[in-house]
Amino acid sequence: MGNPGPQTGHVGLNVTDLTRSTAFYQRVLGLEKMGGQTGGDRRYAFLGRDGALVLTLWQQSEGAFATELPGLHHLSFQVADLEAVHQAEAVLRELGVEPLHGGVVAHGVGLASGGVFFTDPDGIRLEIFAPTAVEAAPAPVQGAPTCGFF
Repeated sequence: MGNPGPQTGHVGLNVTDLTRSTAFYQRVLGLEKMGGQTGGDRRYAFLGRDGALVLTLWQQSEGAFATELPGLHHLSFQVADLEAVHQAEAVLRELGVEPLHGGVVAHGVGLASGGVFFTDPDGIRLEIFAPTAVEAAPAPVQGAPTCGFF
């Protein structure tokens, strides 16, 4: 059995308000707090699911996510199915977050995968997608991946 190669581990994000971002990611992604520190000048949270670390939040930034600078384009989370995408969309709308592209969309014309695109409280671009059953949804960007242009 060979080495499977590198895999993505957890993702660390800089945030401006740890309490706000922790609540947002717990609610939208269903993550649980696995540790962290909320006091002092080093504030952070570890969030995960089923004992596995998924996301770390670090309160050490100001302003909003700068999409015009090199760096992270967007962060994508895969869920089990289209129903889970719709559940996430409903939670976003409950929180007052308007999904980009108007809601659930396909990754491209005729593709079965797709999801919902949105930003977190600091403007970080996010995606929650299902790998199948989204082909009936519109593809808002013609001739290119939807996730690349939002």
